[in-house]
Amino acid sequence: MRVDKYLWCIRYFKTRSIATKACKEGKVRVNGDLIKPSREIYPTDKITVRKNQVNYELLVLDTPDNRVGAKLVDIYRKDITPKESLQKLDLLKYSKDYYRKKGTGRPTKKDRRDIDDWYTENDSEE
Repeated sequence: MRVDKYLWCIRYFKTRSIATKACKEGKVRVNGDLIKPSREIYPTDKITVRKNQVNYELLVLDTPDNRVGAKLVDIYRKDITPKESLQKLDLLKYSKDYYRKKGTGRPTKKDRRDIDDWYTENDSEE
C-alpha cells in the first residue's frame, strides 16, 4: 500500500491529498529515509510523521483495505511516539494561551502604548 494512502486510512490526515502533500514536503520518513508519496510500505516499517510541530512515530502492523474507523486504527499501527514529543504538544498549547485570546482582533492603540511602555521600562533597567 502507498504511504500516503496508509496515513489517510489510519486517520493521520483528513484527506489523501493532504497526506500526499506532507510526503512531498519531506514531513514523512519511512525507516529514516525521505520518501515519495508512492512509496510502498510493509508491516514492521517505522514511519515518522511531522505534524503540528511534533514528530509522531508509528510502527506498521498491517495494511487496511480502506479507511478505517477511529476505534479500529490500533489494529493497523502501533504508536511509538516518545512521551517527550507529546509533552511538547502540551507546552505549545499553553504557550498559545499566553498571548491574546482568539478573536480579540488587532491590538488597540492603548495595547500598543502599553507594549511600547513595557519595552522602554526594560531598556531603562539595563
